[in-house]
Amino acid sequence: MEQVKSNTALLVMDVQAGIVGMLPDGQSLLASTAKAIAHARAKKIPVIYVVVGFRQGAPEISMNNKGFSAFKERLAGVNMDDFMKVHPDVAPAAGEVTVIKRRVCAFSGSDLQVVLSAFGISHLVLTGIATSGVVLSTIREAADKDYRLTVLSDCCTDRDEEVHRVLTTKVFPHQADVLTVAEWIA
Repeated sequence: MEQVKSNTALLVMDVQAGIVGMLPDGQSLLASTAKAIAHARAKKIPVIYVVVGFRQGAPEISMNNKGFSAFKERLAGVNMDDFMKVHPDVAPAAGEVTVIKRRVCAFSGSDLQVVLSAFGISHLVLTGIATSGVVLSTIREAADKDYRLTVLSDCCTDRDEEVHRVLTTKVFPHQADVLTVAEWIA
């Protein structure tokens, strides 16, 4: 990868084929996210992919973890390499970094902080599935780590549209700039 010329990075979080497939309007999210990725690449802003994944059999999932333990049995027969693949409509280009996380937040159980430090990143632009999951958790931790934050509201989605609306209009603005991809590109 060429030398990073920006202190900004675009994070594409949990936009995995299997996860997008569970969304009622995944194509809209993919189209918006593809625009954000194209803009970042054109501006030499690093695009960093974050995927959730586990070893075969998901030994990292504790039965104490209410969210993940509900899925552990379903993951038992899943090929983790396939599960962790980013949706092909927004797949990483050669040389782009993919970080594997083991929990909801992009920083939890991953080497994201090391990658961001190596690139000299101080501003994160966040996209991902779900607004109430990875986006919320990552905003909270990134704010505590003193990153400048931008959320692309149309590059995030949630199963509950009202939760997405409340987070992007009432909660996130306290810690991040919330823009549409068109506003970010302008």
